[in-house]
Amino acid sequence: MSHSTIRRAALAGASTAAALLAAGTANASAFYLQEQSVVAAGRAFSGEAADQGAQNLWWNPAAIAGNETNTLYGGFSAILPKGKVRNNSSVIIRPGQAPAGITGNQVSKDPLNKGFLPSGAIGYKLNDKWSIGVSVAAPYSFATNYENTSWARYTADKTKLTTIDIQPTIAYAPSPIIGIGVGLNVEYSKASLSNFLPNLSPALPDGHQTLRGDGWDFGWSAGVQLHPSPLIDLGFSYKSSVKHKLKGSITTAGLLGPLAGQNGRIEGITATFRTPWQAIASARVHVSEALTLNGQVVRAGWNKFDAIDLGAPVNAALDQNYKNSWSVAGGVDYAVTPQWTMRGGVQWDQTPTRNGSRDARVPDASRINFAVGTSYAITESITLDAAANYVDFKNSSIDRLGGFYVGTPAQTIVRPNGSLTGASAIILAVGGRMTF
Repeated sequence: MSHSTIRRAALAGASTAAALLAAGTANASAFYLQEQSVVAAGRAFSGEAADQGAQNLWWNPAAIAGNETNTLYGGFSAILPKGKVRNNSSVIIRPGQAPAGITGNQVSKDPLNKGFLPSGAIGYKLNDKWSIGVSVAAPYSFATNYENTSWARYTADKTKLTTIDIQPTIAYAPSPIIGIGVGLNVEYSKASLSNFLPNLSPALPDGHQTLRGDGWDFGWSAGVQLHPSPLIDLGFSYKSSVKHKLKGSITTAGLLGPLAGQNGRIEGITATFRTPWQAIASARVHVSEALTLNGQVVRAGWNKFDAIDLGAPVNAALDQNYKNSWSVAGGVDYAVTPQWTMRGGVQWDQTPTRNGSRDARVPDASRINFAVGTSYAITESITLDAAANYVDFKNSSIDRLGGFYVGTPAQTIVRPNGSLTGASAIILAVGGRMTF
């Protein structure tokens, strides 16, 4: 296979590689999963950067600064999404042929798979001023599965992304009213994604392409907590963008006629992209011994996910056109008894995707998250947590232009005109905390 043919084969799957981090309708914007604490889920993620304990390390590495005890946290979330990805009037334009409607199943129901997300953390007090800890999270993990006959098959078929974030942390409390923390984010990502490829004749069956890759990458977190009075806790933190470089392969099969020479496997393909930074501001106001009000604002730097750069032999940049987004949440904790706490909250989360740049692998939309939760201390050192969320998504368009065999006489264009409708998700979470 010649170098030019290899390059054309890789470009045939541009829509696959361009979706390297697409997550569809997850619980937070685009492909970010925020279920890193069951307590946080119970109040709609409204006070996490200002709260203390190992379960808050993901949001603020200062969360263990000045803690009076060691803390251990573990949690498990089940994410149960639903929704329809519907074709309105999408067309495919093959060379020398008039635009034609895309055949197949015109409505794909619940393409985003159910997800099960563990999380954990530990904080250890070295002395009155210094603490160390580590958290383990899976902030960018998902799986989608469209039918082989779906109208969206040229954009998405089967997708699986797993990201594991390990954050070792050190925190310092120079005084009782201030805590400072920094963390190193070590991330492992593994992706497997595929889509179908159109042959030149609509009478021929589709070809198919799969991209696989994985890699280790690094980022950092830093934060501060302020406790100016027994009534107020404040938290401010920043999580850096992580530059990911996945190395793997592209496998192409099923192309016929003049395209058959593009079938094969290309090893050593690299894809480079950035996940967003996050700037977080949070406050907790203790109105009484029983009642605490929480508020949190997150600015997410999704503009970092502006393109996916494919290395040799492709050497192409695939624009993503994401924009920065906001998340705003408010919540309440109420201690019914010294052992039993109830909580709840509401979160509005803005999608970073834009109309005209959204495809079926990322049928994302702005959403509102309604949450309830509870905690019960079964002993002085062990507390059990539970939470439930209902996430309601706005309807959104699916309209990202796609192309295959770009720059060759076989260039084929797909013009999607679809929509995400009736999308929602239920998230159920259980966990526990222990002090020692």
